[in-house]
Amino acid sequence: MPDVIVIGGSFAGQSAAMQLARARQNVLLIDAGVPRNRFAEASHGFLGQDGKAPHEIIREATSQLLNYPTVERLHGEAQHAARAGDQFVVRMANGANHHAKRLVLATGVTDTLPDIPGMWERRGNTVLHCPYCHGYEVRDRPLGIIASSPLSAHQAVLIPDWGPTTYFTQGLYEPTPEEAALFDRRGVTIERTPVVALLGDAPELRAVELADGRRIDMAAVFIAPRTRPTSGLAESLGCALEEGPTGPFIKVDAWGLTSIPGVYAAGDATTPLHNATIASASGVLAGIAAHQSLVRSPG
Repeated sequence: MPDVIVIGGSFAGQSAAMQLARARQNVLLIDAGVPRNRFAEASHGFLGQDGKAPHEIIREATSQLLNYPTVERLHGEAQHAARAGDQFVVRMANGANHHAKRLVLATGVTDTLPDIPGMWERRGNTVLHCPYCHGYEVRDRPLGIIASSPLSAHQAVLIPDWGPTTYFTQGLYEPTPEEAALFDRRGVTIERTPVVALLGDAPELRAVELADGRRIDMAAVFIAPRTRPTSGLAESLGCALEEGPTGPFIKVDAWGLTSIPGVYAAGDATTPLHNATIASASGVLAGIAAHQSLVRSPG
C-alpha cells in the first residue's frame, strides 16, 4: 500500500510526488492525462523551462520521477475518494480501489469560455488568460480583453504593457469610474458593442466581429474564464470550497492542507492565481506537508 496517493500528474502533482519520493515514501501517482495546459503550445515564465511545450515538461518530469524506486504511476481516472478508518480509499473508473494514508489532490480546473464562435479552436494560442504566461509572444500587436467577469477590468489595466489594448465590455462589465480613469491613463480603448465572433484562420486571430457588423483588427484576446474543479474528489471527501473571482476552489492552508485531515491539495484547483510556477510551488509544499504529517502520526 502506498503511503500517499497523488491524484493529478501535471506541474502540481508531479512536484508533490517528487518531494515525497525524495523523502523515500511510497507514492502512487494517478493521472488521467488531460491537463488544462494541453491547449498551450509552450509554457513561459517557468524558470529553466521557458518556451518548452507543457507536454514535454511533463514527460521529462515523469521520467525523472520514475527513477525513484518508491514511485508508481497509474494512468486512469480517479472517480471517488473517501476515508476508510485511518486510511483513504480511491475508486478508479475501472472499479479498482487503491488505499493510502494520505492524499494529495492536484486535479486542476476546467474552463468555461464565453459562447462566442471561434473561441475554442484558438484557446491557448490567441485566446489567452494570463499575460505573464503568453503576453510576450503577442507583443506590439492589437490586443483585446473580452470581459467575462469583474476580473477582466484588472486584466485590461495590465495588457497595455504588451500592446495597444481594447476592452470589450460585452454589455455586461462596465468599468467603474476608478477603473475607467485608470484605463484612460493606460491608453485602453473601451468598446461597448459586444464581440460576436473571432475571425481568421485558427489558431491565428485576424479580427473580431461586433454585433453591429464592424470588424476590429486583433492579434489576440484575453479572457478570465469561469473555472470549476475538474474533479469532484474534493467534494466527495467533504473538503471545504471557497468562491473566487472566477469560480470555486478548494480551501487550503499555507501548506496545502484542506479542511479534511490527511487530505492535501495543490495547483490551479486551490487558488484563483493560475500560473505554472505557482502550481509547481504549491505541489512542493503539499508534498512536504504530507510527508511531515506522516512523520508526526502516532500510527
